[in-house]
Amino acid sequence: MANLRSPRFQLLLVLQVLMLIQSKVLCYQYKVGDLDAWGIPTSTNPQVYTKWSKTLEFKMGDSLLFLYPPSQDSVVQVTAQAYTSCNLKDPILYMNNGNSLFNFTSLGDFYFTSGEPGHCQNNQKLHISFGNGSAYSPSYGPSALPDSAPSYPTVFGTIPAPPSSAPSQSFPVLMVAVIGFVVCSLLSGNL
Repeated sequence: MANLRSPRFQLLLVLQVLMLIQSKVLCYQYKVGDLDAWGIPTSTNPQVYTKWSKTLEFKMGDSLLFLYPPSQDSVVQVTAQAYTSCNLKDPILYMNNGNSLFNFTSLGDFYFTSGEPGHCQNNQKLHISFGNGSAYSPSYGPSALPDSAPSYPTVFGTIPAPPSSAPSQSFPVLMVAVIGFVVCSLLSGNL
C-alpha cells in the first residue's frame, strides 16, 4: 500500500483536487441581445430580448454584457414594480459607460431597462429569473416568438457567438475522479 504521507501521493492528491475545482469553474459572459446589442427593439423584431434570453440557462458567476453608445443610452436595474410601470426613479443599479457588465452573484429575479426616457415603454427591457433556468423579457411568451427573426449588423464590430449550450458538468468531474482513483490505485499497487 502506498504511503499516504509521501510527497508524491500528496502532490497527486493536490492535483486531483485542483482538477475537480477547475472543472466546476465555468462561467460565461453573455452579450445582451447578441448582434442586436442593447437598444430599442425594431418594429420588425420587437421581441429581440425575449428571443435572446429564452434559450439561455444562467448560472452563478455568469454575467450580462450590455453594449450601447454611452451618449445615447444606459442600463438600470429596477424592481419588479418599476419594471412593469417603467418607473426609472430610484434604480437599484445605474450603468452608463456603454460597456456595462452585470454579474450574477445571487439567485432571484433581475429586471433591467434602459435609463433613457421612453425606451422602457418601447420594450427596451429584460427580465431574467435566475435560479430556475428561465429568462424572459416584456410580456411575451415563447408561443409569441416568430420562428425566425432578422439579424442586424452591429456598430461594435464582430461578436463571437455565445455557446450554443453549456456542456454538462458531470462528465469532467466524473472523469477527474476516475483518473484520480486509477492513479492512486496504480501507486499503491492495487491495480
